[in-house]
Amino acid sequence: MIFDVLIVGGGVSGMQCALVLGSAKTKNYAKDKKVGIILHQRSSHLQNALFNNVLGLPAGTLGEAILTEGKEQLKTQYPDVNQIENEKVIAVLDDEKGYKVITNKNEYWSKKVVIALNYSKPFEIAGLEQYIEPHMRANSMKNRVQLRNFNHLIKKGLYVCGTLAGWRSQFAIAAGSGASVATDILTVWNNHIPTKVHDKK
Repeated sequence: MIFDVLIVGGGVSGMQCALVLGSAKTKNYAKDKKVGIILHQRSSHLQNALFNNVLGLPAGTLGEAILTEGKEQLKTQYPDVNQIENEKVIAVLDDEKGYKVITNKNEYWSKKVVIALNYSKPFEIAGLEQYIEPHMRANSMKNRVQLRNFNHLIKKGLYVCGTLAGWRSQFAIAAGSGASVATDILTVWNNHIPTKVHDKK
């Protein structure tokens, strides 16, 4: 299966990236684009999170609920976004089609890939080892990592968002990082004209 964008990771930043990309499907520059997200959530830090300080979320919202409800929101609002569950990515390799993404069950190809995993060690995805470096904003005692990037871009067609991009582990920051990557991709699709997507009445 060949994608225009394949997102690796189903936490806050990955799902927010998918939602923004999905919301652009009515635009001429995005209507024929194939978007997918590999929703490996078992190691998401949301599993044990409790939120009282996030704008728009009721106090007491549990992270595990966001993981479940986020998938349903994406499926209901933007069914064109292909959700791939119960697969773990083991390699992201350069390929003539862009990138070859290998999971424990399948192989996929994508012109662009967004890495949206958490910043914990060990980080074991073949093809990305050369970009791993110490996290610049985390407590050094926690031994977190990030992927070397400039404004979320690792290299042409390869992006990273959320804590793995070097951001702090805060819900609103992770969501904003995912949305930022999505709008960067939409801008590329729109002939590099700066682009965003607003839902209006």
